Amino acid sequence: MSPGPQGSDPGSEARDAQPAPEPSAADDPVRAQPAAGGPVERRLHPFTPLRRAWVPIAATVGVLAHQGDQAGRWVADLPALLRAASVAGLIMVFGTYGFLSWWFTHYAVTDTELRIRSGLFFRRTAHIRLDRLQAVDVTRPLLARLTGVASLRLDVIGTEEKDQLAFLGEKEAVALRAELLARAAGFAPEEAVSLGEAPERELLRVTPREIVVSLLLNLGVWALLVPGLTVPVVVWWVSSSPWAALVAVLPMLGAVWAGTAGRFLTEYDWRVAESPDGLRLDHGLLDRAHETVPPGRVQNVRIVEPLLWRRRGLVRVELKVAGSNNTVLVPVASRDAATAVIARVLPGVDLAALSFSGSPRTGSRWVVPVWWKGYALALSPEVFAARHGRLCRRTDVVPHAKVQSVRFTQGPWARARGVADVHVDTGANCTVTARLRPESEAADLLHAQAARSRTSRASARPDRWMTAPDPAAEAGT
Repeated sequence: MSPGPQGSDPGSEARDAQPAPEPSAADDPVRAQPAAGGPVERRLHPFTPLRRAWVPIAATVGVLAHQGDQAGRWVADLPALLRAASVAGLIMVFGTYGFLSWWFTHYAVTDTELRIRSGLFFRRTAHIRLDRLQAVDVTRPLLARLTGVASLRLDVIGTEEKDQLAFLGEKEAVALRAELLARAAGFAPEEAVSLGEAPERELLRVTPREIVVSLLLNLGVWALLVPGLTVPVVVWWVSSSPWAALVAVLPMLGAVWAGTAGRFLTEYDWRVAESPDGLRLDHGLLDRAHETVPPGRVQNVRIVEPLLWRRRGLVRVELKVAGSNNTVLVPVASRDAATAVIARVLPGVDLAALSFSGSPRTGSRWVVPVWWKGYALALSPEVFAARHGRLCRRTDVVPHAKVQSVRFTQGPWARARGVADVHVDTGANCTVTARLRPESEAADLLHAQAARSRTSRASARPDRWMTAPDPAAEAGT
C-alpha cells in the first residue's frame, strides 16, 4: 500500500502539456497498437464522435440565431437544391470533425500515471499521476444511458478542472475506475486489473417522497416560487408589454427550476454506500452520477437545519473535500441517520456529545442585534464546531488535523463591547468562524486551537486508498 495524498502541491502538478507523436491506427477501432514495450493505448467509445459533432453544430446555430432575420432571408433566397447541398455539406463536415477528434484521442494506463492524448490541430498530452488522484467518478447523462456509455471524471489534487474520458462503455468505465483506484492504492498492475470493483455496503437511501417533503418544507423554495409567479404578472400589468414580462420571468424561472424540479432530478434516489475506496454517492433521475468521497480528504462537514425541518428532525449534510467538487453528502435525512453517516466520514467523532455554548448576551446583542442568539461554539478532543443562524441553522464541524491556520479578529465596535471572532481555515479554501466570543476566551482559544491542530496533525494517520475495513466483512460481524 502507498499512502494517499496529503495536500495540494502546485509544484508537483499532475498534468503536463507536451507535444506527442501521432498514434498509429489499429484494426480494432477502440484499441491502438502499443509502442514497443510501452502501455496499450485505447480509444474512446465509437459513440463519442456523435457527441463531439454537437460542438460545431451548436456554434453554427448560435451564429445563425445571432444574425436573426438577416440569416433567415439569406437562407430563403437560396435555391432548394443548394440549401439541401449546404445541409449535407455541413453534416459531412461536422461528422468528419467528430470522427477525427475521436480518432486522435487515446488513453493509456501505466504503472504510475494515466495518459490522455487528444487534439486534432493542437496536440495535448495529459499525464495524470495515480498517486495524485482525488476521486474517480462515473456519470451517465440521459442520452449516454440510452446508448450504454458513461463518462469517467477524474479529480486530481492541485487542479481545479476535472479531466474526463467521455465516453466509454459502461462496463469499461466501471472496470477502469476500479483499476485506477487499485493502482492509486499501490497494487501491482496485474493485481489491480483482476481486483475489480471494491465491495460496498449501503448506509443510507433517500426516497423520492422524502425529497419532495424536504422541498415543500424549505422556506427558500417558497421564497423563489412566490416572486417567480407574481413579479412577471406585475411587470406585464405595469408595462402592458408581454415581452417585458418574458424578460423578467426567464431568469426567475431558471432560479425556481434549479431550486425545485432541478434539485429533485439531481437528488432523486440518493444512495450512500461505504467501500474501501471511500463513501460512494449514487443519485439522479435523468443524469445518473456515481461519485466518491475520498477517505481522509474531508476538510469540514456542515449540518444544515432549516426552520421547518427542525420540527420533523430532518437535516442536510454538506461537506468540503480538498481538490473535489463533491459538496452534498446527504440531501435530507433524519438526524440519527445523518449522524451515522457522518461517523463514517469523521471516525471517532460523536456529534451528539458536543456541548455548544452560546455567545454572551452582554456585548453580543449590541454588535449583532437579534441574530446573536444563533451563534454558538463547541470543542472536543477531535473537532472544532461552530454554529450560526436562527431561521436556517448551520453547524460547521472541522477536525483539528484539517485546520491550516487560526486567526483572531476584532473590529472597533466589537472591541468596545468586549467580544471577538476566531476563524479557522481549512485546506479546501473554507473558513469556519466562531463569532462573538468573550475577548479573553477568544484569545485563549487562538493559542489552544493552534496547539490542538499541531498535535492532531502529528498523530493523524496518513490518507490511504482502500485501507478501510471490508464493508461486507463488517456487515457479517
